[in-house]
Amino acid sequence: MAKAETALHADLPVDATSQGRRTETARFDPPAGGILTIDLAALVSNWQDLARRSMPSECAAVIKADGYGCGIDPVARALATAGCRTFFVADLAEARHVRAIASEPVIYVLNGFLPGTADAFAAVRARPVIGSLVELAEWDAFCAGNGWRGGAALHVDTGMNRLGVSVEEAVALAPRIRAANHGINLLMSHLVCAEQSDHPLNERQMNLFREVRLLYRGIPSSLANSSGIFLGSAAHCDMVRPGAALFGINPTPGQRNAMRSVIELQARVLQVRTVPKGETVGYNATWTAKHLTRIAIVGVGYADGYPRAASATDAAPGASAIVSGTRCPLAGRVSMDLLAIDITALPDHSVRRGDLVTLIDGDIGVDTLAAAASTIGYEILTRLGSRYRRAYRQG
Repeated sequence: MAKAETALHADLPVDATSQGRRTETARFDPPAGGILTIDLAALVSNWQDLARRSMPSECAAVIKADGYGCGIDPVARALATAGCRTFFVADLAEARHVRAIASEPVIYVLNGFLPGTADAFAAVRARPVIGSLVELAEWDAFCAGNGWRGGAALHVDTGMNRLGVSVEEAVALAPRIRAANHGINLLMSHLVCAEQSDHPLNERQMNLFREVRLLYRGIPSSLANSSGIFLGSAAHCDMVRPGAALFGINPTPGQRNAMRSVIELQARVLQVRTVPKGETVGYNATWTAKHLTRIAIVGVGYADGYPRAASATDAAPGASAIVSGTRCPLAGRVSMDLLAIDITALPDHSVRRGDLVTLIDGDIGVDTLAAAASTIGYEILTRLGSRYRRAYRQG
C-alpha cells in the first residue's frame, strides 16, 4: 500500500490512491483557478540521484525564481532536511527566505551584490557571487572595515559573456587572492551549452576553467549545472549546481529523462459547450470546428503562466490536456484566464462542469508543454502563477 501523502497546506488536503496519484475528487478551494501539486519526495529523489552521479563532488541546489515556481520555502526545507549543505539563489530576498528556513547551509547569491548591500549580506549570512573587479573591491573594503569573514564566490566568465570577471582578470587576481584569501570560498563559472553534450564550447570552457583552477589551488571550484553533471567527471570539479533537473526538467534533451516528475497542474472545467461545424473558438478566430465539436472551457490561462504560445490553430496543433483519463487537444487561443479543450472524442456526458483536467503531469511533462509553446521547461516552471492553490506531497 502506498504511503499516505501529506499536504503542507492544510486548506487543500491531498488524497492518496494505491498508485500514489492524486485523486480527481480531491477537495478544491473554489476561489483558486487551479491546483499546482509539488511532489517534494520526487524533488529530494532527484537531488539524491544527481548527488550520486557527481560523487565525490558536493551536490548543491539552485532554488532561485521561487524554487523554479514550486515555492522556495518548502523546497529549501525539503532539501535541507535531506542533507543539502549549499544553496544558490538569485538575490538577497531569496537568500532571506532560505535562511529563515535553514540556519546551517551556505547560501550563495548568484547576482552578486549592489552598492550598499554588504551589510544585508552579513545579516543574512549569505555569500555574494562576485562578478566584477568593482564588486571585488567593494567587498574587500567591507570585509576589511567590518572584520567580516562570511565568505564569497568569485565568478570567472569562460564564455557566457554575462556576469563574471574575465579569464585574464582572474589570472591577474590569482596571486593576490591566494596571498590574502580575500574571503573567496568558491571559484565558479557557468557552462553555455551543457545540454548539447557534443558542443565544442563545453570542452573549451572546461579547459579554460581548468587552467584558472590551477592558479587558485586550495579554493574549491564549481562549473557544472544540471546538464553539466551529465558531461562527466571533468565538469564536476568540487561542487555541482543542479537547478532545473531537481524539478523534473530533462537535463539531457533528446534522451530519456532520468529525473522524476515533480509537478502536476490541474484546473476545473467551467463549462461544456457544443460548437457547430464551421464556427471558430477563441480570440482571432484561428481555430475552426471541422465538424460538430464539444469543447470544455477550463479556468486557467496565460495570467496563470500557461503559455499563450501553446494555443491551437487551423494551421498547427497546440498543447494537449488529460480529460477523463484521455489526452485531448487544445482548441483555439489560450486567453488570459481561460483555455478550450476539444473533448469530441470522449463519450457524451463524460465531462461535467467542475471536473478536474490535468494540464501538466508525468505524461504531459513540463518539457512536453514547453515544446508545444516553442520554449523551454525552465520558462514554463518559473512562470506558473500565484493564482494556483499549491499543495505539497512528501513521504
